[in-house]
Amino acid sequence: MIKIRKSHRKLASGIVSYIPGIGKYLLQKRNTGGTENARYCYSVWLRHLVMANKSRLNSYPKTVAELGPGDSLGIGLSALISGCDQYFAFDIVDFANIERNMRIFEELVELFENRKPIPDDREFPNVKPYLETYNFPEDILDNERLGDALEKSRLEAIKSALKNMNRKDSKIQYKVPWYDAKVLQDESVDMIYSQAVLEHIDDLRGAYKVMKKWLKPDGYMAHQVDFKCHGTAEEWNGHWAYSDFMWKLIKGKRPYLLNREPYSTHARILNEEGFKVLLNIMYQSESNLKRSQLAPKFKTTSDTDLCTSGAYMQAVKG
Repeated sequence: MIKIRKSHRKLASGIVSYIPGIGKYLLQKRNTGGTENARYCYSVWLRHLVMANKSRLNSYPKTVAELGPGDSLGIGLSALISGCDQYFAFDIVDFANIERNMRIFEELVELFENRKPIPDDREFPNVKPYLETYNFPEDILDNERLGDALEKSRLEAIKSALKNMNRKDSKIQYKVPWYDAKVLQDESVDMIYSQAVLEHIDDLRGAYKVMKKWLKPDGYMAHQVDFKCHGTAEEWNGHWAYSDFMWKLIKGKRPYLLNREPYSTHARILNEEGFKVLLNIMYQSESNLKRSQLAPKFKTTSDTDLCTSGAYMQAVKG
């Protein structure tokens, strides 16, 4: 059997996307990861909450915003179920649907009601940040907080919000597509988070500027960024070996794929835009690429960037 290289498949998909009508079909077929899995969503939200508490940040945010929720609103639903009052979801393509979210919502309620341990790296080996313990965080979500949060009428209100996301007074605001800071009032959000999303945003500086405008003076943001190739190459960092022309063909007419920016780009923009980084966990992977294999624009990439496959960052306004 002939083995088809990942790069060849991605190149073919990119070229095909230029055919009228095909690009939209490919997007409809796309799966964004684990967000259709309630346990995944539960795990991601609680990891962000635990890490916020560890950094002495507000672990009881009332208003949260998520960039790129993907196939479902499950992470944001976890935030609401655990006590948050308002959830804003921002994406560039509409992946979510009511039936899917209703199913995930019911599964999430059961997980919280039973105070289930946080699904760990054995169940989700690629989910970060890693935690010191995966016990249910009773110090954050104590019986009083959860008792109020899981009150029947409150859960019914969240379900109603799921059915009425377009209403201005809904607890859930799903904005697709979003490109403008004006979709949300300045200084109105306690916490902004994303999970393996910022690597897909072409205008990184614009995204960070927008988030800074949205955050309350005492608000914060938490982002897990995945710098790997996402299946576009044989090596995890092989996307840095493609020329700009080849990458344009691979991306095709998709509204997003990867921005190919390494960790240092995020660090530089955060500094230049006036953020104060409170926590920065860099995840390292061995690089098998020789520097001679890198595309011209990546020839001077640092050794640290070449081996940084992921990072978890918490930041506040400086």
